[in-house]
Amino acid sequence: MEVLDDYGNVIPKSSQESKRVLAGVLGILLGVFGIHKFVLGYTNEGIILLIISLVTCGIAGSIMGLIEGIVYLTKSDEEFVYMYQTNKKAWF
Repeated sequence: MEVLDDYGNVIPKSSQESKRVLAGVLGILLGVFGIHKFVLGYTNEGIILLIISLVTCGIAGSIMGLIEGIVYLTKSDEEFVYMYQTNKKAWF
């Protein structure tokens, strides 16, 4: 069975291990610190999220982490690897 992205394109199979569950759970629980970004290798985005959290006393960072965690967990493993690990889609 082929997996399609948001635009209807076929997502190629990948041999990479998916970090979907780990990143999703960390996004929901520790999103305020941007830990899920660092796990995926997005160092700059993790630092930006951490700074946003410091400036807004954690409110914006926790909301963004919650949203990203839910988005990560609703993707299939193939779609997650293709979008966030292979193509490096940084935000949402």
